[in-house]
Amino acid sequence: MRYPAISPMPRPLGLFCLALCIFLSQANVFAAPATEAVVTDADRARIEAALPAEAPVKPLKPRRLLIFDVNVVYGGHPSRFYANYAFQKMGEKTGAFETVISRDPAVFKKESLRQFDAVFLNNTVGNLFTDPQLRKNLVEFVYNGGGLMGDHGTTVAFLRWNEGAADDWPEFGHMIGARGANHRAPDEHVYIKLDDPTHPLNAPFGGKGFEYRSEFFRVGAPYSRDSLRVLLGIDTEKTDLNADPKRKPERADGDYALAWVKHYGKGRVFYCTIGHNPYIFWDTKMLEFYLGATQFALGDLPASTIPSARLTPAIRAQEKIGWKLGVTAYTFHRYTLFETIEKTAQLGLAYLGGLDFQKVSKDINKNFNANLSDEELAAIRMKLDTHGVRLVTCFYSVIPSDEAGCRKVFEFARKMGIENLISEPPLESLDMIEGFCDEYGINLAIHNHDRKASPNYYSPEKILEVCRGRGPRIGACVDMGYWMRGGIDPIAGIVKLGDRALVIQTHDLDVQGPEGHDVPWGTGAARMETLLRTMHREGIKPAMFGLEYSYDWLDSMPECEASARFFDRVTLDLAK
Repeated sequence: MRYPAISPMPRPLGLFCLALCIFLSQANVFAAPATEAVVTDADRARIEAALPAEAPVKPLKPRRLLIFDVNVVYGGHPSRFYANYAFQKMGEKTGAFETVISRDPAVFKKESLRQFDAVFLNNTVGNLFTDPQLRKNLVEFVYNGGGLMGDHGTTVAFLRWNEGAADDWPEFGHMIGARGANHRAPDEHVYIKLDDPTHPLNAPFGGKGFEYRSEFFRVGAPYSRDSLRVLLGIDTEKTDLNADPKRKPERADGDYALAWVKHYGKGRVFYCTIGHNPYIFWDTKMLEFYLGATQFALGDLPASTIPSARLTPAIRAQEKIGWKLGVTAYTFHRYTLFETIEKTAQLGLAYLGGLDFQKVSKDINKNFNANLSDEELAAIRMKLDTHGVRLVTCFYSVIPSDEAGCRKVFEFARKMGIENLISEPPLESLDMIEGFCDEYGINLAIHNHDRKASPNYYSPEKILEVCRGRGPRIGACVDMGYWMRGGIDPIAGIVKLGDRALVIQTHDLDVQGPEGHDVPWGTGAARMETLLRTMHREGIKPAMFGLEYSYDWLDSMPECEASARFFDRVTLDLAK
């Protein structure tokens, strides 16, 4: 696809826009949107003529998008006013969302953020606000399932622009995916490749790369394909980055990503550097691209975010059938949580189930539970992000039976993006816990030990009895090892549970019975391949298959590797 040549903004208009933006920035005018002051009637007409006719998918419910476009100690990008108008009209025309535009940092108060499904930091530059509570609110909004979008200047948001771009909020860089604004000409000519041609967000481009002129940022750390699903990048085979002898290529690895998606906890994040010039927002293809990205961030358009470096044919097969394979931290409980995160990444896996009695790290010598400070939780979130690992579940030994104690555990789960708490609470606590599950949108997966240790939960029949009359957020965390040692057939048991099988702690034992111990999947008595094929046929999609290897605690990586690759082989075949 070759896009027609695009003329840059006329110089007089560009100078006027720049002057106005400098005035707004220096005057600290954060209140009312100033779109009308910059976008002419002719440009509004251009934008409206280019708007997509309809959204890629129908919204699951009415959606609200917060647009925040502040630039601090910087003249600002006039294009952000064009983006404001384009997004506002795009939402109205397609019915996909409504927009609220603000420059008041108070919009990031908790009670305010609850109104929105996603936040669009539109070409934001500089330290937008320093209030630690407002920053904490934004992170927790995203990590608990909100959307975050950024374009162009957003990679230098929350930097002290007038102090050499000093960074006093490193977690924001992890959340958006990169830092930096190194660029060449504002109308640099590059060839763009589709890094992931079949990704739903790339649908507007029809599977083909294209030429474009804009100001393209070359970003830096914490950018990594270990944590991001790259969508677009500079095609270095077609683009001559050595044309200017005064400019050396900015990255030794030649990796010039231009757009990506990721999850930060449960939150959906999108960034694209193409946003410097006003004409971008009357380009139909770019508007279609941004519309799909917005629906992704809002939670309506499903799209995978497994990091690019983690993608294999097997991972794509698992995406296709809707299964997630992750490590259950009990496998490595003799190690720290940070070491477990590293081992999960070494196995090529993107998911993890936490453990409340595991030490966090050498520097954070505390158990991974609700007693950690906000600063310690932030360090864990950044460690997970660095290695491209999402915490999907967490075993919590004792969920307190009082409301205050129970809420503290659910607050911990919210801050860590945990989708499923795993525990064995007393029967009399289930009503209270279910109320918190509904309030927080977090499931309780009831774990089983053997008949003696778990008299109320040891079998599928017992779990179903407990779940009778309850909502879908209460179900089972099936520990196959205990079932097999107790004479329960895991295949029949999981089929009986059906949708109540929320999490599978997956084991294969050398023999069925009390003396059985873990062996690599597919080599024992669990009939593992038959189990997986049956679950696929029955349409059972647990939140995670947990790779739990409870044997040879200090040196089980070879067996874990063999088990993961067995799962890969079977799922590759199932996805055909």
